[in-house]
Amino acid sequence: MNKRIMDWPTFSGALALLLLVTIPLVLFREAGKQVVSEANTFMTGNFGFLYMAMGLGVFAFLIFVAFSKNGHVKLGEEGEEKEFNTFSWAAMLFAAGIGSSILYWAVIEWVYYYQGPPFGLTAESKEAIQWATAYGIFHWGPIAWAIYTLPALPIAYFFYVRKKPVLKVSEAVRPVLGKWVDGPVGTVVDVLFMFGLMGGAGTTLALGTPMIAQGVNYLTGIPVTLGMQAVIMLVCTGIFAISSYSGLKKGIKVLSDINLWLVLFILGFILIFGPTRFILETTFNSVGILLDNFFKMATWMEPFGNLGQFEETGFPEGWTIFYWAWWLVYAPFVGLFVARISRGRTIREMIFGTMVYGTLGCILFFGIMGNFGLYMQLTGQFDAIAFMDANGAPATIVEIIAQLPFSNLLVLVFTVLAIIFLATTFDSSSYILASVVQKEIDGEPKRWNRLFWAFALCLMPLVLLFLGGLDTLQTASIVGGFPLIFIMVLLAWSFMRASTADIKEEDGYESPTIHIKRWRKEGKRRGGSDVLRNSDKDKND
Repeated sequence: MNKRIMDWPTFSGALALLLLVTIPLVLFREAGKQVVSEANTFMTGNFGFLYMAMGLGVFAFLIFVAFSKNGHVKLGEEGEEKEFNTFSWAAMLFAAGIGSSILYWAVIEWVYYYQGPPFGLTAESKEAIQWATAYGIFHWGPIAWAIYTLPALPIAYFFYVRKKPVLKVSEAVRPVLGKWVDGPVGTVVDVLFMFGLMGGAGTTLALGTPMIAQGVNYLTGIPVTLGMQAVIMLVCTGIFAISSYSGLKKGIKVLSDINLWLVLFILGFILIFGPTRFILETTFNSVGILLDNFFKMATWMEPFGNLGQFEETGFPEGWTIFYWAWWLVYAPFVGLFVARISRGRTIREMIFGTMVYGTLGCILFFGIMGNFGLYMQLTGQFDAIAFMDANGAPATIVEIIAQLPFSNLLVLVFTVLAIIFLATTFDSSSYILASVVQKEIDGEPKRWNRLFWAFALCLMPLVLLFLGGLDTLQTASIVGGFPLIFIMVLLAWSFMRASTADIKEEDGYESPTIHIKRWRKEGKRRGGSDVLRNSDKDKND
């Protein structure tokens, strides 16, 4: 049965690529780190324009689709109710797409912009303060969520409208690549996606684990060591393995709901007991700066710096291009997951829901947590910059949270939230990885398959943690994700080609939902109409 269900070339190819990259980094740590770093500098320096153009292009494309006939198509049967209510749906997509990285960067990212502002501004100036409050929201805002949303369009369309019982990136580009998808080309597409996701997961662990360790240190006094960080990784692995094993509704949904309630608590606490007026006014001002300069920020590079006309800051390559590359690595995974949980919604609802809820969530994090830290710095109540220079970013993050009343309680909630954020990202990741290496999904991916990828996601980062190479794996995944720029183009092309053909006026009909009935009928004949209807039912485990 497993031989029929499992896509072993993709399964083994993804593991082989990860081992081929990781083993040399383990055996030749310094040389490997240098090679990867130079490759990253070459990619972002010479092809940064492609990343910037991709981000803005994806954003514009999704706005077009949302208001077109294609946006009216419903993902599922006519009259079918949404599989998940809006609260749970928003919680799952946000938790899967962001993870504990938001806790890290929302609190501390303003420091980097304040000390190294864009546009050649003077460090720690009044202008630098303004941009420091806005650039984090920009990097985690509409374009980031647009990059996440694009892969969801063709994947959800083929899964719920054309009734293809497959959750694969390669299947979503079939209208363009045709039968090539069934051979090595399709396998390469899926393997590249999986490698990027596993490397991106290493990035999340690299940021989240030291931060959690500092929280534990603050609460218990236990010194931060590699052993403590390894235990934290294993505990998080156990949590998301159980969640992934339990399934989408019994595990991932429940954990995401808990996660969202904790988020609302800690953000509400900081807003109420912190400098409320400063936080509200600064956040409102930051949104205004973003709206006024959106296209400037989305297209700003430093072409004249190469000619010696201006001093190069390296800001676009170090921040915007890197962020777009990072979102791109995660995009197929988040797209797959958003597609999976969007049954019963229209394409338009999925687009605007993901972009709006995702952006609003990030605005709340950066607006409340980030501006609280900035307030402490500007008023002299806590010198975050000096503390970070002496103790590092993870310790500074925890110390900023500790400036609040009931500091022990807040640090505890913050630490637990970071653990759950890691778990919700990884249980979603293992669920999707398991889906990609199966030829078809009947109910849910096999439980043993989900558990395997849950532990595989942790194994390599755990090894690299002891070798100090997590940042190298992160950079390698960004470099390896470069081909995904072209895969994004294929995904957009495939969706438009397939959906436009299906809603093309035939026999005098004009409603898109009428023209896709033939797919629903064919799906029923193939037994596809019940695919994933009972999403907690596991068969042939």
